[in-house]
Amino acid sequence: MKIVVLCGGNSPEREVSLNSGSEVEAGLRDAGFEVILEDIHSIRDFLKKWPSLNADGVFIALHGGWGEDGRIQAALEANKIPFTGSGAKSCMFSMDKETTREVLGLWGVPTPPGFAVTPDRNHDLSTAVKNWGKIVIKPASGGSTVGVVITDNPLEARDALTDVWDIDTKAIVEKFIPGRELTAAVFGTGKSAFAMPLIEIRPASGFYDYKSKYTKGATDYICPAELDAETTEKITGYAVKAHEILGCRRYSRVDFRLTPDGKPFALEVNTAPGMTATSLVPKAASAYGWTFPQLLSEIVKDLF
Repeated sequence: MKIVVLCGGNSPEREVSLNSGSEVEAGLRDAGFEVILEDIHSIRDFLKKWPSLNADGVFIALHGGWGEDGRIQAALEANKIPFTGSGAKSCMFSMDKETTREVLGLWGVPTPPGFAVTPDRNHDLSTAVKNWGKIVIKPASGGSTVGVVITDNPLEARDALTDVWDIDTKAIVEKFIPGRELTAAVFGTGKSAFAMPLIEIRPASGFYDYKSKYTKGATDYICPAELDAETTEKITGYAVKAHEILGCRRYSRVDFRLTPDGKPFALEVNTAPGMTATSLVPKAASAYGWTFPQLLSEIVKDLF
């Protein structure tokens, strides 16, 4: 089978996507697939090129922007091109953190207290700091911790919000949840979905920012996470539920904070998680017993 790996794009996560694409290409070749690596800059240009590639399907290794918010997925669906991962609607819902918060809340998956803001409205960040102490400012769409700031200073929070407007038209302001950082890789579709071993993330800097995510040795990953059975079951249950209710297909990653008294809060659902050497889904798959080529083969199975 011939697979086209789409990577690059023009979002702030372009470099991460290029790294994912390169490693997915190598992994799929190791698994026995013929692979074409495509650094794309335009959905329209790729659709024009598609017939000449004579390929069987697309592996989406794009992160952020139109590569993850449902636009490329919608274009591929409209042109009947098979692709990996979740469909357009699921990607759209999951990429918008405000929508994710609302949907998860309706179905009983706990999320941190928070609200969405836009540039055309006044934002009372002082009240948020007064009520919650530390707050998190982050773009409503995007990943890799780009534009994320944690602060208990209203002036710093306002500056962070101003910076968000350079990369997004909406921001999320949330109460910072102290405690442990965890992530759950969910695999499967619908009722067949299950959570792989949980990962605890321990950045040396104390903040799992862009540098901590993509610099080897900057973060310790404990997998399986050292949790009691009850807490593990609770978090994996919430992760699978989030995957199902957002309509995710084949695989996703759900990020959590766990308070010192054992209360988990879902932060976001990622429908196109990273596939680099430091990425979390491959680590969880390894703990589950799959090599990287095996993981990719299982993902690609949905195409055929």
